[in-house]
Amino acid sequence: MKILVTGGAGFIGSHIADAYIELGHTVHILDNLSSGKLENVNKRAKFIKLDLNSPELKDFLISEKFDLISHHAAQMNVRVSVDDPIFDAMTNIIGGLNLYEAAKLSGVKKIIFASSGGTIYGEQDYFPADEDHPTRPCSPYGISKLANEKYLFYYKTVYNIDFVSLRYGNVYGLRQNPHGEAGVVAIFINKMLSGEQPVINGDGLITRDYIYIDDVVKANIISLKDEVSGIYNVTTGVETNVNFIFKTLKELTNSDCEEFHGPPKAGEQRRSVCSYEKFYRLHNWKPEVEFSEGLKLTVEKVKQSLK
Repeated sequence: MKILVTGGAGFIGSHIADAYIELGHTVHILDNLSSGKLENVNKRAKFIKLDLNSPELKDFLISEKFDLISHHAAQMNVRVSVDDPIFDAMTNIIGGLNLYEAAKLSGVKKIIFASSGGTIYGEQDYFPADEDHPTRPCSPYGISKLANEKYLFYYKTVYNIDFVSLRYGNVYGLRQNPHGEAGVVAIFINKMLSGEQPVINGDGLITRDYIYIDDVVKANIISLKDEVSGIYNVTTGVETNVNFIFKTLKELTNSDCEEFHGPPKAGEQRRSVCSYEKFYRLHNWKPEVEFSEGLKLTVEKVKQSLK
């Protein structure tokens, strides 16, 4: 297949692009490099520096005639979305619409969308949340992910463009940005290895559903199949708090840093954990990397990348 990976210079998108290339697909990567890095771009992919809101996007898709789009380009920081919801909407909603309109005009058959488990469901009624859980996003970021899912349903219903929406848990692994406010695993590893003091926000008992990048890649490979369609959680069904992550990473990095707690972040969701049962039942996907093992692998790979 001829595949376009938007956001393919970023953390998750670059791993997916690598896997698609290894499977023999022809891969183009579209990224504006606002957060992605050229060093993440596979040398066997064709790279295009372009923004989703660029007027050139439509002509590019029409000329290339992709079979499938893996849509991972996004403003990905929940806190940025809270501070600037207009910017978040322009990137994640309007940018997505520009892509879907171009896809409609260029004959794309299917779109795989990087959605969000934790932020779409909001504060949960039950644990773990399945795909039938009420969607009550309490951040502009979560609203934008849900809006994209609704638009994708529209384009499937009216224009017959199939879609898969993968509602990710908190993805971690090599290439995750360690310098922002999102991605506690990457932030802690970077600070511990460089001798800096990590800060745990609040009491450290906030929980998330952490999933290793290799399991996310496998979900995206399965989603290439014609019979895979609709919305699926890509999660582990296990919730882990920040204090556990700190203690585990301190041991793995041999750090002598203290357990330091700063003020909590206002409005942060307290608990988030989602069920992957639907994806397993229908398409035999399940997470294979246990969290402690994934943390060990990530620390080892980060150390290797620093040599």
